[in-house]
Amino acid sequence: MIEALKKLFQHLFWWRRHDLETAGDSVTGVEPEAPEPRKARGDLASGMAFANLGLSSSVLQGLHEAGFLRCTPIQEISLPVTLKGQDIAAQAQTGSGKTAVFLITIFESLLKKQPLSSHCHALILAPTRELALQIQADAQMLGRYCPFRFAAIYGGVGYEKQIQALQQGAHMVIATPGRLIDLMKQGLFKTDHVSLLVIDEADRMLDMGFVKDLQYILKRLPPYSRRQSMLFSATLSPRVLEITYPYMNAPVETAVDPEKLVVKTVKQELFHVARAEKFSLLLGLLEKERPERVLLFCNTKVQTLRIAERLTANGYAARGITGDLPQSRRVQLLERFKKGQIAILVATDVASRGLHVEDVTHVINYEVPQDPEEYVHRIGRTARAGKEGKAITLCGEDDVYALENVEKLLGQKIPVIWPEEDWFLPERAENVAARRPSRGRRPEPPKKEITQAKNKGARIGKRRGRGRKKDVSSSKGPSSEGS
Repeated sequence: MIEALKKLFQHLFWWRRHDLETAGDSVTGVEPEAPEPRKARGDLASGMAFANLGLSSSVLQGLHEAGFLRCTPIQEISLPVTLKGQDIAAQAQTGSGKTAVFLITIFESLLKKQPLSSHCHALILAPTRELALQIQADAQMLGRYCPFRFAAIYGGVGYEKQIQALQQGAHMVIATPGRLIDLMKQGLFKTDHVSLLVIDEADRMLDMGFVKDLQYILKRLPPYSRRQSMLFSATLSPRVLEITYPYMNAPVETAVDPEKLVVKTVKQELFHVARAEKFSLLLGLLEKERPERVLLFCNTKVQTLRIAERLTANGYAARGITGDLPQSRRVQLLERFKKGQIAILVATDVASRGLHVEDVTHVINYEVPQDPEEYVHRIGRTARAGKEGKAITLCGEDDVYALENVEKLLGQKIPVIWPEEDWFLPERAENVAARRPSRGRRPEPPKKEITQAKNKGARIGKRRGRGRKKDVSSSKGPSSEGS
């Protein structure tokens, strides 16, 4: 009886939780395509050779075949610490090679524990599905000669394949918090054998509201004295350290150029423009720059969808992507963007971290982000793998205070470009705003008018009713006279 109740509660709980990665059976079976593994940063990898770190032959062979010959700065200062089994909290700019640090550390640690039981020994937490899938692709590339099984756990798709991967004995699990907690509560993911923990993009995880989820997971892991913990992020705020340090064993803090958050190959430009002229200048810049692949950021979902629609109406292959977009649709848009079928992807900040799309030539901030750290994360989407990129920011009268905070974080002023008159192009579809609210349907009358019409009809009916009653009562007159 007890076992039957357990199965019943597990079945009910299967559909109850609505995690942040969206839900359920409407997208079951729609699996995103595996992303391409990231390339070695030849422009930054000028430090110690990986061959001098004393790595095992299987790990070293995978690194060399992937083009990883020398360490980037963050790898050179972090790997000597993590390979000794020490905890670490590392800060480095986006695209500096943080992922290779914890993957190499995990591979080396698990190789020393061979043979491994069919349980999860290394857990990597990531804020978004895209980042989880990217880490999995990198792990499969770098660890191709290691006898490990990998599993990516994330929401928005069906459970079956993910549960099957866990049951087959995945040694390394890369997971987003929401879906992982689902499986933990169902008893499908056990943490007893986790000896290595990685929290990637920790500040982003907290910004997305995963504080309680993160604490829930950390409290159910083996104590920090029995595992190695590694914390990685582009920025390490006091809030991040305050939440994570109680679950770490005296971590060593490392940072590479913490004040220099933007890579040299990103060319930054700032345009001061009135809010009413922003879109006109945007059209002119797109015409002038002729970019191949653009990530354009807005601060709100409404603005994101609006700008995407206006760009489409003006002849550009543009689409908007927001956090509440169904997973199946989100996957389709990202794949089309990666294949070049969409030239401009308009996004909220939810897409600025964890998205690893090669050859993004331009990042455009249609609005200055309220959080200055988001500026760094946004423009870090371009100039990847040593290539050059351009970050353009349109600053209106509403963005002045946010711009001040961004430049304070950067420690420098963003170069200002003053546009020429002919850079402002007229919008081809001036009536887009007028069409959108109605969506082709006849506008409904205001509720107040409907209520008044109903009340008027009711009053008329009552008057008619009272009139008929008077007619009936008047017919009693002759009988009273006869009496």
